[in-house]
Amino acid sequence: MSDYYNAFETSPVPAPGPDAVPPELFRGIYGMPAFVTIPTSDLAASVEFWTRGLGFFELFAIPGSLVHLRRWAFQDVLLVPAETVPEQPPAMSLSFSCVLGQLDSLVEDCRALRPDSVDGPRDTPWNTRDVEVITPENARIVLTAAKPFVPDSQEARNLEAIGITPPDTGRPDGGGPA
Repeated sequence: MSDYYNAFETSPVPAPGPDAVPPELFRGIYGMPAFVTIPTSDLAASVEFWTRGLGFFELFAIPGSLVHLRRWAFQDVLLVPAETVPEQPPAMSLSFSCVLGQLDSLVEDCRALRPDSVDGPRDTPWNTRDVEVITPENARIVLTAAKPFVPDSQEARNLEAIGITPPDTGRPDGGGPA
C-alpha cells in the first residue's frame, strides 16, 4: 500500500474515538457515486424498518415506484416494489459506517422491530465493531464502527502487517489506519 494518502477529509465518517459524533443527516441532492437498490414485497414495512431500525430517513418517494432512503452523505438506498423477495439472505452484505456510540441503540431499535434480525456485535481484526442485520427484504446489512486506534494492540499489528501505519509515525502523506 505505497500509493495511498489520508483521505478522511473527503468522507463523512468521523475519526474514531470515544467522543466521535455521527455527522448530521444529509438532505442535499448530489450525483450518487454508489447506491443500492433493494426490492421489497412490502414497501411500507421496509421503510419502517430502515427508518426506525437502521436510522435512515426518507429523502423522497415516488408513490408505488420508489422510496429513496439516506443516512449520512453517500449512504443511499433505493427501495423498489417487487412481487417477491429472496427466501434466504444472500452471502453478500452491504456495510454502512456508524460511530461506536450508535451501535447499541441501532441494535435495540432493530430488535424491537424484528427480534431475530441482529447478529453481533463482534470485533474484527481490522479494528471495527460490526453488527449484522437481516432486513425484511432479506438484505444482509452490516453496521460497522471504527474503534479507537490502540498502537500496541493486535489490531494495530494486523494493520501494520498490510502496510497501514498510524498517522503519528512520521509518514509524509499522513497515512494511517482506516
